[in-house]
Amino acid sequence: MQHILETLIKQNRTCRRFDEQTPVEALQIKRWLNVIRYTASMRNAQPLKYIIVTDPEECNQITALQHWAAMLPDWDGPAVGERPRAYLIQLLDTTLAPSGRFDEGLQLQALGLLATDAGYGMCIFHGYGKGDIARMYNLPTHLSINAVIALGKPAETIVLEEARNPEEVKYWRDEEGRHHVPKRPLEELIVEPHKPSLF
Repeated sequence: MQHILETLIKQNRTCRRFDEQTPVEALQIKRWLNVIRYTASMRNAQPLKYIIVTDPEECNQITALQHWAAMLPDWDGPAVGERPRAYLIQLLDTTLAPSGRFDEGLQLQALGLLATDAGYGMCIFHGYGKGDIARMYNLPTHLSINAVIALGKPAETIVLEEARNPEEVKYWRDEEGRHHVPKRPLEELIVEPHKPSLF
């Protein structure tokens, strides 16, 4: 089980190009949501809700609103044939809690692992075009957009590699279009505190 989880975590990468010919069924997404509702929730408030978007026209409208890769300034986002086939709009119900801190990340990570396990990929956005999306779905004021999640069958190769130095952590693409993601080495994550002497 440990090996399977480690593999899923490493495979669960941000995907920005999808196989547009392969749909993501709403029923599949509902299965994932039925699982992630069991994640921990601060004060057990469970304030997060979701809009499932599978209509191609609506998906294309949301795709056009997103900023796809800050570190690839010459890339305008997925081309026709590479666009997401579904979206989830993560909402905070402010009648249940003033924020979804921790809940948001826990559910998004769990969703990513479930999607990866089923052979799908996703890209999480802070929610560019929140106002436009809220108007698209006539959202009441107590439902605020936390995140926009693109979903689809991956159509790109992602390569994990060790970062050579602290300054070189920007993702990049090689001549074959493979997406490289440098990760900081374990030694950079662990802080050894200098404990003051008691004597």
